[in-house]
Amino acid sequence: MHYSTVYVGMDTHKETFSLCCYTNEKEMAEYPQKVDGHYSKVLNYIEAMRFHYGDDALFICGYEAGCLGFTLYHQLTEHGVKCVILAPTTMLQQKGRKKVKTDKRDAALIARCLAHHDYSPVHIPTEQDEQTKEFIRMRDDHKLALKKVKQQILSFCLRHNYRFDGTNNHWTQAHLKWLRTLKPEGLYAEILKEYLLTYDNLTDKPDRLDKRIEELASDETYQEDVQKLSCFIGVKTVTALSVLTEVGDFKRFASAQHFASFIGLTPGEDSSADNQNRLGITKAGNSHVRSLLVEAAQSYTRGQIGFKSKALKARQDGNPPEVIAYADKANERLRRKYYRMVLKNNKKANVAKTAVARELACFIWGMITGSVA
Repeated sequence: MHYSTVYVGMDTHKETFSLCCYTNEKEMAEYPQKVDGHYSKVLNYIEAMRFHYGDDALFICGYEAGCLGFTLYHQLTEHGVKCVILAPTTMLQQKGRKKVKTDKRDAALIARCLAHHDYSPVHIPTEQDEQTKEFIRMRDDHKLALKKVKQQILSFCLRHNYRFDGTNNHWTQAHLKWLRTLKPEGLYAEILKEYLLTYDNLTDKPDRLDKRIEELASDETYQEDVQKLSCFIGVKTVTALSVLTEVGDFKRFASAQHFASFIGLTPGEDSSADNQNRLGITKAGNSHVRSLLVEAAQSYTRGQIGFKSKALKARQDGNPPEVIAYADKANERLRRKYYRMVLKNNKKANVAKTAVARELACFIWGMITGSVA
């Protein structure tokens, strides 16, 4: 029998890949095989399958987005094999509570989703976007490590009844001077010394990395869009550049609502017949962008409606008048929206912040795609 297209589902792990084939003619997964986790094994599998499907069959491979990133995709495409990365949250899921989950079944599900187009493909970033995105995430990891070691030092002091009596907050110059004058007994002195050495090593890194990100943002590829996004309250260079590199091509979203759905900021629903059940946000898609926008939305929870700080005016300086007008419209609308939801409609603060983040995402889509009318 002649087969025109064969879909190869790949359940990928660090050490092994589970593979199987699926065709619309037979509508069943077949020839399952577990191989070592290397792209050459996938190529060997495809060549072996040509014996069953014919030399002129087109093989389309697919795997879920995960720990392998885009490496396997690039390796296969460089060898002339069409490959797709599937967004896990968009794939057709098995219904029912009771189910058997194995690598073999997962590979079959991926192959079936490929054949029936029951998925959304993951956007493949450019090499520059990928490198910049990884750099920003590395910077975030260092900030998280610094935050963690601060918590560890404070916990250590609390456990051993070292209490700071200063009127200033923690991590001020006075607090650091007090920490360095402590004289714990025995091994405790060495423990505190090691904690402070780690703190000193991590303290200067975020500022140094932020300067490097400013340099990356000044590249002609990003400069104009970063300046535009910086016109919004709560969006500075790091946030703007991170959103741009994480999302990539904004024009692949048909509307602002599609973009908000992509980052999981749209409300979910579980309704049947006349019963309507509204849920929280879906939290699907890119969690990093979602977190950034929710964090940016915090800035709309304070300040007077229509007020522009000196820092915001400085970030807006140099942008076209229509861009500034669009951002001012958004800033006023979002701040007003938060106050109305919290003060008038008695909504919880976190609910209002999430609603503001969703609408901010829509304004960002409009800014980047040129829909500023």
